[in-house]
Amino acid sequence: ARNFDLGYLDIILFHPDIDPWLPPPSKKIVIPTAWILPAVDKKGIVINVPELRLYLFFNDIHMVKTYPIGLGVLEAPTPFGSYTIVEKTKNPTWNIPASLQEKYGRTSIPPGPENPLGDYRLRLSRHDYAIHGTNKPWGIGRLVSHGCIRLYPEDIEALFLEVEVGTPVEIIYKPIKIGFKGGRIFIEVHPDLYNEIPDPLLYTAKKLFTYRIWKEVDLDLLVQALEEQRGVPIDITRKK
Repeated sequence: ARNFDLGYLDIILFHPDIDPWLPPPSKKIVIPTAWILPAVDKKGIVINVPELRLYLFFNDIHMVKTYPIGLGVLEAPTPFGSYTIVEKTKNPTWNIPASLQEKYGRTSIPPGPENPLGDYRLRLSRHDYAIHGTNKPWGIGRLVSHGCIRLYPEDIEALFLEVEVGTPVEIIYKPIKIGFKGGRIFIEVHPDLYNEIPDPLLYTAKKLFTYRIWKEVDLDLLVQALEEQRGVPIDITRKK
């Protein structure tokens, strides 16, 4: 996954038949590198929690970059909402929250290989949270943090150079996205990691009605995509 700048779950969802701990030698796999952009105001950074993915929009040149991320565990979820980057720090010191000081046996961790913030931190306007690197790259594409957003070391270095203080950050929760290309309708389904969507079919139906395309969708393909949750765009256009 890391070789192709993907997270752990990206590969697992697309290849559910392969044992991630004992992948067969010489097995050829498809690398899933296509995504539907989130239906939001596309500016600055957009983080889609169920997707475990960060999008960085460059409006002046109409382009986007995307990075896999690690997010908060169920007991300490990453908060949704609108924020801004208020501080950029290279080689940050981690001042450990009081709730975790007993676990680590100290009040802070200086820069270095033991620091879970990695080499770069982008502090958010919600002061306890940040976008930062990691000293445990295996956690990218998983729920591993206490709410912060983690990136591969090479990705946070690139992101650190690409954004400025004041950049808006929108953290959203959209496990199901609808997209269009070449006159076709696509759906991208991810697991409901924080159990926010009690009825995925109803959730999707509302989106399709909003776009006024319900009659153009193959219901069997739609239901199959919702069940499989492959994490990639699936064509659900009804045959004419």
